[in-house]
Amino acid sequence: MSDARTPAPESSAYSIFQQPWWLEATAPGHWDAVEIEEGGRTVARLPFVVTKRLGLRMLGQPALTQALGPWMQPTPGGHSKRLAREKDLYTRLITGLPAHDIFRQNFHGEVTNWLPFHWQGFTQTTRYSYVLDGLRNPAQLLAGFSKTTRNLVRQAERVVEVTESDDVEDVLRLAEKTFQRQGKTLPYSPDLLRRIDAAATRHGQRRALVARDDQGRAHAAAYIVGDQARAYLLVTGADPELRRSGAGNLVHWRAIQAAAEFTDIFDFEGSMLEPVEEFYRKFGAVQSPYSFVSRSSGAGALAFEAWRMLRR
Repeated sequence: MSDARTPAPESSAYSIFQQPWWLEATAPGHWDAVEIEEGGRTVARLPFVVTKRLGLRMLGQPALTQALGPWMQPTPGGHSKRLAREKDLYTRLITGLPAHDIFRQNFHGEVTNWLPFHWQGFTQTTRYSYVLDGLRNPAQLLAGFSKTTRNLVRQAERVVEVTESDDVEDVLRLAEKTFQRQGKTLPYSPDLLRRIDAAATRHGQRRALVARDDQGRAHAAAYIVGDQARAYLLVTGADPELRRSGAGNLVHWRAIQAAAEFTDIFDFEGSMLEPVEEFYRKFGAVQSPYSFVSRSSGAGALAFEAWRMLRR
């Protein structure tokens, strides 16, 4: 395994979430990676975060991180050769994992072959995100919006103005209000988003968009991170008392436009919740599947499920 303090090459990742700087920001001192080198170059890598729950050792991923999973250097040649190479490298990555009771990760959508994990006792569930491609054609994007979404965007433009903020606290306040409306607390530490913001400012791209009316009231906010490959909608929030303005739709549209400054792909990060799925789908985004892969011992699985039930 690699030393978590030693950065892996920036190319050894499918997304910013697999980058060492992201992992250090989201799980400082608690992440590592299995790495396979050939000829002095990293050809495969599997990062993970180590946590303990009820005395169980878990390998997973940090909060506010869409996916980890394995990365593999592209293999030249035909389909059969690629699959054979994947089987070899993925098996070596699995073998290199430290002892654990539970493994739980979302894999990047680029990983379409999870059979080597199946053969090692892992299970898989398909999940979905929603993705927009072609951000630099705003007219085409708007045409793909549902009529309802377009109308809400136009409605909000008459009520609020969306500006970029250097202060992530604006986003945090509205995110907290969103969860309070549901009778819940923020599912991540505010300091986590602050660390991400500081790291993304140095290493990646970040945009914090806030919609305010002429009285200075913040209606909605969206926070995105990314790089040249893709932008991700990481955090959103809205004031429950001001929801009728349609600012939530407008701030998403402005986030898409802001992402176009550094990439051509926008990932809403999806949701398995029906109302959220419908909201993202109405922006014309395309359904994009990815795998949730897990493995646990019998006792570990039962204890972990009991812990999850207690949290609920």
